[in-house]
Amino acid sequence: MIRSLRRKFILIAMASLIGTMALLCAAIGLGNHCVTTNREDRIIQHLHQNGGTFRPPEPHFDPSDFSFQITPETPFETRYFIIELTARREILSVSLDHIAALDRRTVVDTVSRILETGAERGYVDHYRFGVFPNEIGGSTVIVLDCFLQLQSANNMLRVTAAVFLACILMVFVLLLFLSKRAIRPFADNLERQRQFITDASHELKTPLAILSADIGMLEDTENRWLSSAKAQITRLDRLIKNLVELARTEETIQENTAEPFSVSEAAQANVDAFRPLAEADGKALTAEIAQRITLKGVQDNFFRLFSILLDNAVKYCDPGGTIHLSVSQRGRNICISVSNPCAGVDAAQLPRYFDRFYRADSSRARATGGYGIGLSTAKAIVTRHRGRITNRYADGIITFTAVIPQTAL
Repeated sequence: MIRSLRRKFILIAMASLIGTMALLCAAIGLGNHCVTTNREDRIIQHLHQNGGTFRPPEPHFDPSDFSFQITPETPFETRYFIIELTARREILSVSLDHIAALDRRTVVDTVSRILETGAERGYVDHYRFGVFPNEIGGSTVIVLDCFLQLQSANNMLRVTAAVFLACILMVFVLLLFLSKRAIRPFADNLERQRQFITDASHELKTPLAILSADIGMLEDTENRWLSSAKAQITRLDRLIKNLVELARTEETIQENTAEPFSVSEAAQANVDAFRPLAEADGKALTAEIAQRITLKGVQDNFFRLFSILLDNAVKYCDPGGTIHLSVSQRGRNICISVSNPCAGVDAAQLPRYFDRFYRADSSRARATGGYGIGLSTAKAIVTRHRGRITNRYADGIITFTAVIPQTAL
């Protein structure tokens, strides 16, 4: 359980960090792209309004202003060309005075691609363009070379991604080392609870044993109150044993206590034991068990797991119903499923079936001797072997399914 809690802690922490960092990186990348594009559009708009030239530089510059500002170097560091088109989209004139790396053929090809987009502004390769209608029915196309700006934005994105991955890796390594310390108070508290249950159970067993012996000696008086007291002592003794078992099954499996065993044989042994009980109660028990399924774990735990699931099915199966046990292997997982017809199940309460002392029908549970601990113990056994157990209710049939990794230990 502690190992599972640690994994969940690391998973939640990493998911939160990755989500936050991804959102931050996306915001930086998108923000940088928007600022760059907005500046380029302002340059294009400025050139259109000033006849393809820059007006004199501004006397004062504000470094904190992200908008376009003209400096004495702006005309020399800005590469662009201007094309005048007729109303029929034919090239009327081309101005290449402010760009040196393009010939006329390349300009014609670029303009053709711009016109094919049908947009008033946008990107073609590393060129940002703006199309403006003129007075004679034609249009003016201003194309800005944005190679350096886009390269800078892409480099910023790469650096951001590298920092993102480095932070994720660094936090993951830190969590691996620090997660034990983070959950240590909870682990210590849980261990103290388990120890308390075990110690209290042992302390309660002695007076219960004495009371049971004393009542046995007084039974000759044929007092009906003595019979009732003895029944309650027996019930309390069984409850204490169940609590001790639950506490032990929640402990982490030590490597020296785990051994390979046959899950198929454990399942078949329980089927053979419960079939007469089911038939005596007017119910049928069928099984579909794949052969030679093995697992390294605690064999007694799996005998108890099958016993809990089958006992629960026999108790709560509808009269005349059929209980079905299935044990199969799906890839590297062992799948155990027990189903039986059971009328009147509230599907909304299904997740609570594995809670300690929860009983969906208290009167029926008391009549069958249930305490609401069996399914909690089953979940503890499955979790102890790094598996998961679920339940579902459909068409009047309730099914409990446990999926356990075959290479869990």
